[in-house]
Amino acid sequence: MRDLLEGVDCADVTTSAATGAAVPAPPGTDRATAHGRPAGQPHGPGRSALLLGALGVVFGDIGTSPIYTVQTLFSPDDPHPVPLTADNVLGLVSMVFWSVTLVVTVLYVGVVLRADNHGEGGLMSLITLLGRRGRDGRRLSPRLVAVLTVAGIAGASLFLADSMITPAVSVLSAVEGVEVVNSGFAPFVVPITLVIVVVLFAVQRFGTATVGGAFGPVMALWFTVIGVAGLTQVLGNPSVLRALSPTYAVGFFLSEPGIAFFALATVVLSVTGAEALYADLGHFGRPAITRAWLFLVYPALLLSYAGQGALLLGDLSADGPVTAPFFLSVPSWALVPLVLLATAATVIASQAVITGAFSAVRQAVRLGYLPRLRITHTSAHTIGQVYVPWVNWALMVAVVLLVVAFESSARLAFAYGMAVTGTILITTSIITVVAAHQWSWPRPVVLAGGGAMALVMLVFLGAGLSKLAHGAWVPLVIGAALLTVMLTWHRGRVAVTRLRTRQEGPLEKLLTQVHDDGVARVPGTAVYLNRAAEDGTSTAPLAMRATVEHLHVLHEQVVLVAVETTQSPYVPLDEVARVLPAPCDETGVEQAPGRPGRPGDPLQVVLRFGYMQRTDVPDALAALDEREGLGIDLDGASWFLSTIELRRASGDDDGDGDGAPQAHLPRWQRGLFTATSRLTTDAARAFDLPSARTVVMGSRIEV
Repeated sequence: MRDLLEGVDCADVTTSAATGAAVPAPPGTDRATAHGRPAGQPHGPGRSALLLGALGVVFGDIGTSPIYTVQTLFSPDDPHPVPLTADNVLGLVSMVFWSVTLVVTVLYVGVVLRADNHGEGGLMSLITLLGRRGRDGRRLSPRLVAVLTVAGIAGASLFLADSMITPAVSVLSAVEGVEVVNSGFAPFVVPITLVIVVVLFAVQRFGTATVGGAFGPVMALWFTVIGVAGLTQVLGNPSVLRALSPTYAVGFFLSEPGIAFFALATVVLSVTGAEALYADLGHFGRPAITRAWLFLVYPALLLSYAGQGALLLGDLSADGPVTAPFFLSVPSWALVPLVLLATAATVIASQAVITGAFSAVRQAVRLGYLPRLRITHTSAHTIGQVYVPWVNWALMVAVVLLVVAFESSARLAFAYGMAVTGTILITTSIITVVAAHQWSWPRPVVLAGGGAMALVMLVFLGAGLSKLAHGAWVPLVIGAALLTVMLTWHRGRVAVTRLRTRQEGPLEKLLTQVHDDGVARVPGTAVYLNRAAEDGTSTAPLAMRATVEHLHVLHEQVVLVAVETTQSPYVPLDEVARVLPAPCDETGVEQAPGRPGRPGDPLQVVLRFGYMQRTDVPDALAALDEREGLGIDLDGASWFLSTIELRRASGDDDGDGDGAPQAHLPRWQRGLFTATSRLTTDAARAFDLPSARTVVMGSRIEV
């Protein structure tokens, strides 16, 4: 059994298509920082701090790909190893260079980052754009929107799977550098990795701003070091620069089609972390992410890959397997410092996807695809920076299990590419539709470009499937499980909401009962969380109905507060709260807006929050009271929450004999829905209600 609280869980919140662009400022902030993202364009120290923070959070994942990408390409553990020849080295370096350029620079930085939902990014934000009108004033067909929405949820699920794999493969690859220093350290690689992972997740509660600020300087040093190390190798063997020509990648495919195709499953590792750029958009903004990528991260990565290629070209006569070309690209005296720096950088790589996972889960909760989870805001100035405890510890457990199960970054890398490829393919498909439908870009060019990129990613996906038996199944299973949970929750909450509406009954009918039966009125103010329709035909909160029918009393002042979650991340400050017009009186004359139609009738208020906003109901209601002069006594008010107890139904009838309504769901979905509902967090905390003055009352529904 589990309680779902009215107006709190997504099953109890109305979703609308509002398109607000701002957010009420938290205490101590000004209007400029109230949007949950950097305000305007910072200058001077502010811009530098933002760039440094972006380096510490956004680019950790993709910035550590050089550690394991080239090594995995020539690894003897690969079921389809690449022979070490000059043509193969040049061909693979060329493939890596153009993959990073096309996927990250062109697709994500050039196109995807433009598709922000009022500053917020990530696949969950992207699918909300599908419901908007296009440049011709028309909307996409509901069927297409439904298909793309499911695809977007699947992409978000794969991204969450990626959030589990990234810390494992990144930290493992760095710690494995100690084997280059001394092969006797090999037995300690997994234990050291596990300690680092546990510490990483333990510090997440301190918040993105704190973590990013601490990691930023480390990543700035990291990109400088790998760039200089790569440049040194390139200067020693400049012939590797020939790989910058796409003809070498094409020639490799034509001369060795089988080897080149299977190698794509590893080449895709060079673009891992691209989705983190988009997922973390709301934390730092497009300008900071774009500048950091173009002027530091992108050049450093290309130099590192080229440097490893130059090293391999100079060592073609090696008899043994290629091991750790990244660490061998520095002098022996710098090896230990590089291992330590790489370990720190891979911890930061994990930070990028963990932060993105928090954002993705929060958006899924507010859009109705996951139950209400406890979400902690970690910044007084940036609303988008959050910490989700349950997700944090679940990710930690998953990462620990992956490290123990695979024990090697090379073996785990085979699983890594599938999640990345699937996410990028889905993002490409949705952004192509958004650009063609809503932007003023030439539709033939958009469709041709999107189709070409999707075709490339399909080839990558096909190559990844060749590693299915070697670990590539892991992200697919995790993604499928998460997708099933989210779609089941969405379907279940719709069914529960419909049945609860039937239990509540019309509000006007209950008010008539209050007046006709002479229900006693007691001093004080009662605030009931409720859902309200635009036409005023609101249902009666279950808690209010229970008070009237069982206690036979009602407070003198009653306020019904409906909470809505919009399709926009933020709602303007002056649009968060509004008062519904009162129903007509006995003569048919409408009363003054916001005033009760009969003496003692409740005041009905609607609070609209964006899906990235903090739902502080008391503050929003107090602001409305101050603006409208409604005279609500919030200091002494009692807050009432309606609760629904969920139980698994044993039969197929509409009720179970004692009148409890039943939602018609398949048996397996019933169990999954009720199990998922156990994750729902405390309602008073979610809405910032005063717990000492909050009363919970309700009913039961079977699923």
